[in-house]
Amino acid sequence: MTSTSPSSSSAGTTSTPSVCGEILANGSQLTIQGDWILDHYSELQARVSRILGTLSSSTLQGDISSLGRVDTAGAALLAELLGAQALADLADTASGLTRERRALLHAVATAMGNRGEPQPPSYSPVKVFLAATGQRVEELYDLLRLLVAFIGETLAVLAYNLPRPRRWRVTSFVASVQDTGLNALPIVALLTFLVGAVVAFLGATVLEAFGATIYTVNLVAFSFLREFGVLLAAILLAGRTASSFTAHIGAMKVNEELDAIRTLGLSPVELLVLPRVLAMMISLPLLTFVGMISGIAGGAAVCALVLDISPTQFLAIVEQDIALRHFLVGLSKAPVFAFLIAVIGCLEGFKVNGSAQSVGEHTTSSVVQSIFMVILLDSIAALFFMEMGW
Repeated sequence: MTSTSPSSSSAGTTSTPSVCGEILANGSQLTIQGDWILDHYSELQARVSRILGTLSSSTLQGDISSLGRVDTAGAALLAELLGAQALADLADTASGLTRERRALLHAVATAMGNRGEPQPPSYSPVKVFLAATGQRVEELYDLLRLLVAFIGETLAVLAYNLPRPRRWRVTSFVASVQDTGLNALPIVALLTFLVGAVVAFLGATVLEAFGATIYTVNLVAFSFLREFGVLLAAILLAGRTASSFTAHIGAMKVNEELDAIRTLGLSPVELLVLPRVLAMMISLPLLTFVGMISGIAGGAAVCALVLDISPTQFLAIVEQDIALRHFLVGLSKAPVFAFLIAVIGCLEGFKVNGSAQSVGEHTTSSVVQSIFMVILLDSIAALFFMEMGW
């Protein structure tokens, strides 16, 4: 930056104190005073922005006769305030200015007047698509990396606490079991009962063309024991419980309760995450069992009312044709789904950054991620069990 001042022109003299520049406004007439130098740039920029927020630079008239010291930063602000051409004219005609200041103001005004408008860069649609895809992939990678790290931290805290019963949060665990399991029991039972009835209706409609409506029993039992029982219960808990975990922990972060927990020397993962994860790993297998029974009951009701297959005959077919391994395959997926749903819900709660809007965004994100992970893992598990012949 180039600065001109009377004191700097004579070596060996004491520098005068710097006085921040002022803008005295009388309608559209502005009187510029004080020092317009880099040391006061932020204050001067705020004053210029305030003036330009109410008046247009094309209507302003300036008087720079009382201008003190000035450098290129201050001259650029004056050009922004008064206009480049107006500043050049004032630099030529204003009284009280030294030759150096006139030259500096004129040079800056000429440079800013010749400055062209920046042109927005143009990109091809292919580049924009590739850039957006790369950004999404990078975001997904960061998300998975953070999730894996949080899973590792949760497992480490779990391994440390399991052999130490005095550190177990029994009250919080029982409350979480009631919230995630018992309170969700009616809706899981009703939903799976209705889906079981729908599956039986569809199966009977298709199999009737082949004279094989009796196999509707096999279809309902097979689908609910292996897939629908655990999948419907997991999706329901992903929407209901994961969002609840995120909202609860996010609200605690907004209220700085998490900081208070850390200040007391306690671990938020041990205090908040572990009881919820363990409760989910207990609740979801129970809800899965209820979902299986309710779905089969819905199918049995349709078979009894539409296909004249009595409940006794229905149960006899299930006992004779459906192997126990289908029940075990379906039930084995429940703890894995429960662990992931709980961890994702808690992690999104910790990612809240201090506002109610952030709580809402991360609550939605936790539901989407939980359902996506459940369906993805269920697809992988189905392929794995099929290839293994289980």
